[in-house]
Amino acid sequence: MSLPGNSHQGRSRLVVISGPSGSGKTTICKRLLEDPSLVMSVSATTRKKRRGEVDGVDYYFLDRDEFDRKVVGGEFLEYAEYNGHCYGTLRSEVEKKLSEGLTVILEIEVQGTRRLREGGVDALFLFVMPPSPEELERRLRNRHTEDEETILHRLAIAREEMDMAHLYDHVVINKDLDEAVEQARGYIGSRI
Repeated sequence: MSLPGNSHQGRSRLVVISGPSGSGKTTICKRLLEDPSLVMSVSATTRKKRRGEVDGVDYYFLDRDEFDRKVVGGEFLEYAEYNGHCYGTLRSEVEKKLSEGLTVILEIEVQGTRRLREGGVDALFLFVMPPSPEELERRLRNRHTEDEETILHRLAIAREEMDMAHLYDHVVINKDLDEAVEQARGYIGSRI
């Protein structure tokens, strides 16, 4: 599936970044956004808004019925259910930014990547991995934001996700954040 302006030779491009919780993908995405030609696609979600989050900036917060209507209406480029909540990329969001000549970064789950691949979406697919399963567990525990059951659940999901790294064009091992960011920039062709 071709999207407007999505050319590996031109200025705009769709870049998909995935990785298990705790891999550092969000931090890498934030660093990539230092390049003004790169923008993040704002995803839609059915999860509740967290303190400090802004609708339309962090996510488009939708109830389940509205999300399902958009699925039926073909308004999502990809969507997935993760940890009991739905997440999706609005086609209009991506098309608008690509048509403006920007490189659009999608930070999505592996399920979403599978849908994009099956749909033939032209994109660069990057998978962020921790240097080891032990390091991933250490990172998740050092957050001090989740109980033991949630951590164990995230680790189980991470094992499944890491088995899907073959769906991606490149794997970025996040042992050293600066090196991982530079590696991702190199794949994307970022100017910074």
